[in-house]
Amino acid sequence: MKLISLVRFAAGAALALGLLASASHAEEPLVIHVGYAAIGVDNRPFAEGTSAATARAGEYLEKEFAKDPNIKIEWTFFKGAGPAVNEAFANDQLDFAYQGDLPSLIGRATGLKTKYLLASGTRKPLYLAVAKNSGIRKIEDLKGRKVAFQRGTNGHLSAIKVLEAHGLKERDVQVINLDSAGTVAALTSKDIDAAFGDTQLINLAAKGSADVIYTTKGNDPRFGRNAGIIGREAFIEAHPEITQRIVDAFVKAAQWSSDEPNRAALFELWHKSGTPIPIIEEYFSNDTLAYRNSPLIDGLLVSQYTEQAAKGKEYGLIRRDVDLEGWFEPKYLNDALERLNLKSFWQPYGADGKPLAS
Repeated sequence: MKLISLVRFAAGAALALGLLASASHAEEPLVIHVGYAAIGVDNRPFAEGTSAATARAGEYLEKEFAKDPNIKIEWTFFKGAGPAVNEAFANDQLDFAYQGDLPSLIGRATGLKTKYLLASGTRKPLYLAVAKNSGIRKIEDLKGRKVAFQRGTNGHLSAIKVLEAHGLKERDVQVINLDSAGTVAALTSKDIDAAFGDTQLINLAAKGSADVIYTTKGNDPRFGRNAGIIGREAFIEAHPEITQRIVDAFVKAAQWSSDEPNRAALFELWHKSGTPIPIIEEYFSNDTLAYRNSPLIDGLLVSQYTEQAAKGKEYGLIRRDVDLEGWFEPKYLNDALERLNLKSFWQPYGADGKPLAS
């Protein structure tokens, strides 16, 4: 009898421990890993210029899940920009990410299982700055000179398009692969002659350490850069309701970022990145907030990604054709726009870059 009792006790204890382990496992939080293909000044975990940057600085995702103790948001900012984001996706280290057009297309071409969920940071202008006393007055003067940009980013592809529009090819310049911080240091020390970029170059010029001689701002919108929120397909399929809430949060951030009365507050929020407010003001001058912060997957955006895919292959930046069939997944965005009563909030554009009728 004692042996039977001991066996029963042991079995009961094992069952209890098993139940406790199961309960403990069930209570483990779901960590949603969100990446950003950029990083702030001095490696600050913030950015500027996009609704995704607003979502981070304004804690929109965290607030969405504030009443869900078992769901946590973890942000990672990548100094290596889009290529580093692709590596993280490949290793299943990210569930969602803000990423530019070229690297996301490269990821698509190499077999990464992702979905494009909404735009963020559309129609971003590119700037060209030159070192002081470089003698460079126009883009044609770049021939044979040391020109920096970060390879594999949407700025890389945009820079090649700019060069091509002015009769030059990438091989006509000495390309120096640098991130934002490296570009600023090299241009200041005159170790390079010129660089393509955005706010860091505006800031350098404002300090008198370089001269901005060209920008795509004000050109045909098809000449600019685009980016968006990319999701890992496996996560989306496993957690469609959570994915919807993630998209909802990004759309709310986009709405607030697009409302003109919020302009000053928005730039103050983006200042967490370390970028001075006057530089952000210049970056957005003559553009409406809604024009730059639209989340819409419209004809212009799709046509731009299609063109970028073709140009990327033509320039040797993408090694194979990119199949965009089924990659754009607008259902979560459309549902958010419907429920948040925002279907008419943003102006859609056609493939020709012209506004579509409401």
